[in-house]
Amino acid sequence: MDEKPTHLWNYATDKYRDYVTISTNDSTIDVDERVVYIDDLEKRKQAYGICAECKEPGTGVFWCQPCNAKRFKDNFKNWTSGNKVIDEFIQQSQLNALHHDNCLEWIPFEKFQNITFIAEGGFGKVYSAEWSDGYIYYWSISSQEWYRMSSNKYALKSLNNSSDICSDFLNEINSIIHINDIIQCYGITQDPNSKEYMMVLFYCKNGNLRNYLNESNNYINYKSKINQLQKIAKGLLDIHYADKVHKDFHSGNILFNILTPFISDLGMCQPANLKQTNKEEGIYGVLPYVAPEVLRGYQYTKAADIYSFGIIMNEFLSEEIPFDDIPHDGFLAIKICKGFRPTISKNIPKLLVDLIIKCWDAEIKNRPTAKELHQLLKKWDDEIKYIENSEEGINSQNSEIYFQIKECDKIREEKFKNRSNENKPKSFKTHPQAIYTSRLLNFKDLPKSENSLDLSSFQFSSDTNYTAAIPISECLDLQLSELELNEICQDSEHNIE
Repeated sequence: MDEKPTHLWNYATDKYRDYVTISTNDSTIDVDERVVYIDDLEKRKQAYGICAECKEPGTGVFWCQPCNAKRFKDNFKNWTSGNKVIDEFIQQSQLNALHHDNCLEWIPFEKFQNITFIAEGGFGKVYSAEWSDGYIYYWSISSQEWYRMSSNKYALKSLNNSSDICSDFLNEINSIIHINDIIQCYGITQDPNSKEYMMVLFYCKNGNLRNYLNESNNYINYKSKINQLQKIAKGLLDIHYADKVHKDFHSGNILFNILTPFISDLGMCQPANLKQTNKEEGIYGVLPYVAPEVLRGYQYTKAADIYSFGIIMNEFLSEEIPFDDIPHDGFLAIKICKGFRPTISKNIPKLLVDLIIKCWDAEIKNRPTAKELHQLLKKWDDEIKYIENSEEGINSQNSEIYFQIKECDKIREEKFKNRSNENKPKSFKTHPQAIYTSRLLNFKDLPKSENSLDLSSFQFSSDTNYTAAIPISECLDLQLSELELNEICQDSEHNIE
């Protein structure tokens, strides 16, 4: 008879489920292979142990949900945001929290110091601030008070039109506190001057992906980028595991804290006062990252997030902003539907190029799932680490990904050094009508989604020394004649807003 599997639990950071690695005598099921629910009492006993206060099994050593829910409820009378919808939203998070990551609180604005403007997005502004109290971490039985963790800075994200905030918007924001690997939200506050509500979030010191690339003084090699891409893919996988879609996945919503990327703004790609029943016709997003089928009015799916990942992946590897030299208008939307894609740098390893092309394929069925995406990137990441950490003598030529990244790094690093020697800082000049903040996109009667060419017919670059070769990916740019473009415009122009 086989030995009973052993359940090895991680911290519970999701209200509904947690990932588990199950080991047997013969094999181990990978952490991403199985999802188990933590509302089962026996599993909760294994996961959380016995509460030192109420002595109930399966309620947690550091976080006892029944005990903490009672503490929070007893304190409801001592605070209010002044808005019933927000009060009930925060209260529900506290009553249902199975871990400190799931718990929000109302934070009076006067608790923050040194508030500094950082940037403005499509539906709000972002500030940095200091908060000496810090966020709730666990209940200290010895001192009978909340033990709090404090960081040097926090991010405050204001929400435009949120003085009339709606429950539909908060239901979307609720997704943030139940998913791993995305920016943690600690609570809500309100600017007393503008009356707009603000989300209190983990602060990422390196800003978004574009800031991270632009401000890096050192060459970022493919080993690092593959590692970071698999972390972004893991965050997307967590979102999809929770049966959610991001809907506004672009490089501005990938934030970096040192070398660690986080996904942000899940569910925030719409005005805070926009009720589901009163939505304007159209979708919200950043045009270069929106899948063609979504532009054409079809439902936003997990596959649309994968398309966006492909655009982000190419931007990260190429270090070039997609469609930065042309207006982001209805004409670009037509071209995207006809197969127009951003240029891929010549010196990206072919294996990575192939994955980018699969992600942004016009056919939804041809795109990988988030699970497949993460597994492949993690496989490459593990393979590269294994080779570099092994003793001398291992034949790295047997690893196609390792061989390709080393060859491409030689070329790109030399170019980086030349640019540095010339003291030319990285700068991005964009077309004045290239818009990289979320907005309403409303296009009518766009052409059917298609790929621009037979992707198997790529030529290969002569800039590299290996015959596994890199495609001259500039040919991904759709080449339409002036006559063809005029015909498309005549068919669609009167319907494009």
